[in-house]
Amino acid sequence: MPAVRARRRRQAFVHWPLPPEAVQALLPRELVVAEYDGVAWLGLTPFVVADARPAGVPATGPRLPSFAETNPRTYARREDGRDGIGFLSIDVACPLMPAARAVGAPYTLGALRVATDGDTLSYAGSRGAGRVSYRLNARPGDPLQPSERDVWLTSRRRAYTRRLGRLRVTPVAHEPWPPACAAVDVLEETLTAAAGLST
Repeated sequence: MPAVRARRRRQAFVHWPLPPEAVQALLPRELVVAEYDGVAWLGLTPFVVADARPAGVPATGPRLPSFAETNPRTYARREDGRDGIGFLSIDVACPLMPAARAVGAPYTLGALRVATDGDTLSYAGSRGAGRVSYRLNARPGDPLQPSERDVWLTSRRRAYTRRLGRLRVTPVAHEPWPPACAAVDVLEETLTAAAGLST
């Protein structure tokens, strides 16, 4: 049973490979980095959260205003083989969301923006008086038939976090994303460096 229901809009996935040992150093001891093609993968995923509400609230009931979110993330598995998402951070433009840190989710309040300019989607955000920031400009293209790797990178059904020294598992349920090609014109970010990764 989900705890929160929401829709994601204007979502982008940007991924790049990293040495597995670099990513493993950031994971809780209960997790092993998941590899595809012999490398670990880091993802930057910005989007807009819309219609967020507790699971028991009907679709016509009260909900949070739409807000921007982005997370650098990687992929890991437990010893039992169950794979999931490992978040390096979760930046949000909603002042209520950082309360979820109480259950281990690494939410941080930031100044985030998602905008459209012609055929370009522009994502930007900062926190800590601008010391940690990102900027991504992408031009969506035609729909594509996802490859095996595309599915592997976007189809996790659980997220791992830590609270009070214990690993927590949060189920994640969604329909398959309708993928499309995109050209990235600008990508500047210090989120991964702030998390302890050199990219």
